[in-house]
Amino acid sequence: MQTPPLADNGDVGEEVKQTEYSRAHRREYRRKVQQCLDVFETMLNQSSFEFERPLTGMEIECNLVDSAYQPAMTNQTVLEAIADPAYQTELGAYNIEFNVPPRRLPGRAALDLEADVRASLNAAEAKANEHDAHIVMIGILPTLLPEHLTGRWMSESTRYQALNDSIFTARGEDILIDIAGPERLSLQTESIAPESACTSMQLHLQVSPADFAHNWNAAQVLAGPQLAVGANSPYFFGHELWAETRIELFAQATDTRPDELKTQGVRPRVWFGERWIPSIFDLFEENVRYFPSLLPELSDEDPAAELAAGRTPKLAELRLHNGTIYRWNRPVYDVVNGRPHLRVENRVLPAGPTVVDMMANAAFYYGTLRTMSEDDRPLWTKMSFAAAQHNFTESAKHGMDARLYWPGLGEVTPDELVLRELLPMADQGLQRWEVAADVRDRYLGVIEGRAKTGRNGAAWQVSTVHALQGRGLTRPEALAEMLRLYCERMHSNEPVHTWDGL
Repeated sequence: MQTPPLADNGDVGEEVKQTEYSRAHRREYRRKVQQCLDVFETMLNQSSFEFERPLTGMEIECNLVDSAYQPAMTNQTVLEAIADPAYQTELGAYNIEFNVPPRRLPGRAALDLEADVRASLNAAEAKANEHDAHIVMIGILPTLLPEHLTGRWMSESTRYQALNDSIFTARGEDILIDIAGPERLSLQTESIAPESACTSMQLHLQVSPADFAHNWNAAQVLAGPQLAVGANSPYFFGHELWAETRIELFAQATDTRPDELKTQGVRPRVWFGERWIPSIFDLFEENVRYFPSLLPELSDEDPAAELAAGRTPKLAELRLHNGTIYRWNRPVYDVVNGRPHLRVENRVLPAGPTVVDMMANAAFYYGTLRTMSEDDRPLWTKMSFAAAQHNFTESAKHGMDARLYWPGLGEVTPDELVLRELLPMADQGLQRWEVAADVRDRYLGVIEGRAKTGRNGAAWQVSTVHALQGRGLTRPEALAEMLRLYCERMHSNEPVHTWDGL
């Protein structure tokens, strides 16, 4: 029996028809979104959701570089050469996305998945090479500079142009990118181009309506430690910034709020959230209550009529609206083969460094999440939501050097937290998923190695650039050479904590 796909996640992935919308059009869209929300509430109480055989899914956003390891604005050409619907455009003309077919977790399925992902990426790399391009899995392309994001930097797509226009219409002024760190960066941008620098790995987990809140709350607790061990984005526009600069860059590059609205406490569209939840409905209801539409595209569906007729409504307006609110753990409603299902979409992690590193990140996440979400006295009942958000921000800034709060431990470093608390939880959770012992050992051993060495992707990048500059290279030269070395090691599929220096 073929495994059903986890379909489009309701992000801004489907093409929209226009870039400008009338006031009447926006008013009708607001009505439809509210109607979808009401129907969704009814469905949560009455409908049968697909969750008996929970699936996991993965999306990997990648960068394209040329032979000099500079951004290659050729994704259309490369995608035509790859000719595989699993590969799609992303915002920047130097970005592509790989949608990995969903799998179940038990047994040795993860090893098969690792082999399949490597084979697919290697085949795509060979096709890209025919057009002087290489595929790089990394949180932020370190050789990207401001001059690369002028002219034809954006992928050809009505939806991307509409998103850009809507954000700047809402904001009414240029966006300030201002990120502190070892080498502070401050600049004005008149487009959402910096957002394209942020390439992530997204993990999906299909859950039941009853279990959604526990899984989402657990994912929020885990987000900080997850980021500390997985950080891989220390450079942007040549500046050394946060261990996972992608977090703050994405937040600032899509901010629709001028300073006055920030001062008033208006929520940002890139959002950690502000409270633990009892139901998935709370997240969708917050989205509708707090956030105006960015892409008010109307469908022909009458969701109430569809439900009354015994069919499953697609809730297109609600899904599209949800796709323009960038929670780090996003709720997803989708319909596959006529059956509705719910997913937690984890958007915390950067891409890379290797396939085995990403598989290890996934195993750590799914295992720990299972144990946390099924605990009789769950962690989120013992810590404030603000503490979870603080852990998330600290981990983005400092990676393995962060100081985190954890119930029962107080202030703790990520290595101690991972080794003492989280790895045993991850192993227990993967056992509950019926994952084979050698698979658990392979992937959790990678996380253990990072914790013991303190070396994640960000740490390796920074130490390598410093060493290259110590040998007399300029910063741009050092970044390009570091990226060359990174790509060599990426293709070796040896985990980043084992990478040597120069």
